[in-house]
Amino acid sequence: MLPLVLASSSAYRRTLLERLHLPFTCQAPHIDESALPGESAEQLVRRLAEQKARALAGQHPRHLIIGSDQVAALADGSILGKPHDFARAREQLHAASGGSVTFYTGLCLHNSQSGHSQVDCIPFTVHFRALDDARIERYLHLEQPYDCAGSFKSEGLGVSLFRSTEGEDATSLIGLPLIRLIDMLLNEGVQIP
Repeated sequence: MLPLVLASSSAYRRTLLERLHLPFTCQAPHIDESALPGESAEQLVRRLAEQKARALAGQHPRHLIIGSDQVAALADGSILGKPHDFARAREQLHAASGGSVTFYTGLCLHNSQSGHSQVDCIPFTVHFRALDDARIERYLHLEQPYDCAGSFKSEGLGVSLFRSTEGEDATSLIGLPLIRLIDMLLNEGVQIP
């Protein structure tokens, strides 16, 4: 098996990949993550996931490199990034209150030896409860999800904000769709324990 590299500095993605019990290393790819004019959420995450994986190919010439990127989008197509602070997180949760947010997670497995990339986008939709100011502020003070697209942590208290969810792979909501990644790894001949 070619060695695995996770093209990310995300602790969330690292923790998810550890579930597969495969040895891997992590390295941040340092790319420009700006959206291109007219680029949809799905196009953006597919492009960035592949760019992240390919950005490390020169340093890891005989590896399987995993790239992933995620954005959240409101029903009107508005993209929600990482809020970075309380005020922006409060705005995002107000915008999501009583509505739905779709998380688009781009995934790429790049074989730097063959030059072949498998790229996909896995959507996952969260339907939110109606959220008042007090509930949003209590949540944000408790969990401080300022580094999370959409301003919540689904693996934590953020689940209390949900009315329901829909999608094929709940791990995509956290940032690394393991079910689809396993398919890609199997395509490369990787033995999953």
